[in-house]
Amino acid sequence: MRVTMIGTGYVGLVSGACFADFGHTVVCVDKDPSKIERLNAGEIPIFEPGLDQLVADNVKAGRLSFTVDGSEAIRDAEIVFIAVGTPTRRGDGHADLSYVYAAAEEIAGLVQDFTVVVTKSTVPVGTGDEVEAIMRRANPAAQFAVVSNPEFLREGAAIEDFKRPDRVVIGVEDERARAFMAELYRPLSLNEFPVVYTSRRTSELIKYAGNGFLAMKITFINEIADLCEKVGADVQQVAKGIGLDGRIGSKFLNPGPGYGGSCFPKDTIALVRTAQQYGAPIRLIETTVEVNDARKLAMAEKIRTAMAGPGGDIAGKTVGVLGLTFKPNTDDMRDSPSLAIIPALQAMGATVRAFDPEGMKEARHLLAGTTFVNGAYEAADGADALVILTEWDQFRALDLSRIAGTMTRPLLIDLRNVYRAHEVTADGMEYVGIGKP
Repeated sequence: MRVTMIGTGYVGLVSGACFADFGHTVVCVDKDPSKIERLNAGEIPIFEPGLDQLVADNVKAGRLSFTVDGSEAIRDAEIVFIAVGTPTRRGDGHADLSYVYAAAEEIAGLVQDFTVVVTKSTVPVGTGDEVEAIMRRANPAAQFAVVSNPEFLREGAAIEDFKRPDRVVIGVEDERARAFMAELYRPLSLNEFPVVYTSRRTSELIKYAGNGFLAMKITFINEIADLCEKVGADVQQVAKGIGLDGRIGSKFLNPGPGYGGSCFPKDTIALVRTAQQYGAPIRLIETTVEVNDARKLAMAEKIRTAMAGPGGDIAGKTVGVLGLTFKPNTDDMRDSPSLAIIPALQAMGATVRAFDPEGMKEARHLLAGTTFVNGAYEAADGADALVILTEWDQFRALDLSRIAGTMTRPLLIDLRNVYRAHEVTADGMEYVGIGKP
């Protein structure tokens, strides 16, 4: 099929490359000339394992291309995806849909034959209705149908998620458009991955409800971890014990410094605002947002307490930080816990030396006053504490005895529970984890 993808951010680029790999002809459009220049030069603007090779293979095969001017691509397309950003709107917390609506107006002026217009961006309930209304006003004679097709990609595992999904959700109310979408996703149906057809509004809400539930699950285990520390229990064993219940499941029961990233923070806030707007407030998600925001600052206090006791003085102390991105296998710094924790430590007078395998380029713009180093051992050298903020694989097998010998005080504060306490202490270090006695 002929597919046009408007937006070459995380969702648009991964989706476009994967559709091309299915055998469709895909043109990715972006208003940013520098981004298109980089893509045409073979440079991938985001870090996602396997994406560089996937893009290169499909460009070489002639199935994938990139352009600033999408006019011809939109006119020729059978399916046009809107995959632009929907950031949190300043002032009220609602999703900013200005980019979505601008794309809809542009598409309306260009479509010729019957075209399926798909919102891939994460959008609140009713956005598809407004996209359709905008297009009707802009071009009353246009033949099109608007479909909702939310993405469920995990950064760091996006290609696998796209090609072997838990489910594909398609919100469609036009039988011709349904046939187009069925053909688009036919490579997945051959392997019997579930494709769920719903109404458009139901599809839009599925995305927000899913992210809200996962964020709530993370926040729940974080609060259980706090309780474990008070009562002398082990949160990892608690998580295992409840996760074996099939009704609960083990995923997203790993305690840590709070959730971040491109989805959970903005989507939970947008869900809260939508629910309030319709007079059906979701108190659980409202509380989830509040608890998660507070948790990041609480982690800075946890670090201070581990170093100097409750309310202690860490002015002049050096903290080595391992991991800056919100999760491993991405360079995404959006709403990462590090963006709250590191400034809080600096406000306490501490000096921070940090390393991240992929996130330091972006972090340099966001974390003023931080010293960025070239590896874990350099971050630990001369430090009064070493903190694991992101569980990159390369931090899982450090030579702890070597690290202990270079630190001013051999203290490991493991905010991801990567290590076992007895292993760390056996190598001559003090250990503080999350939710441990």
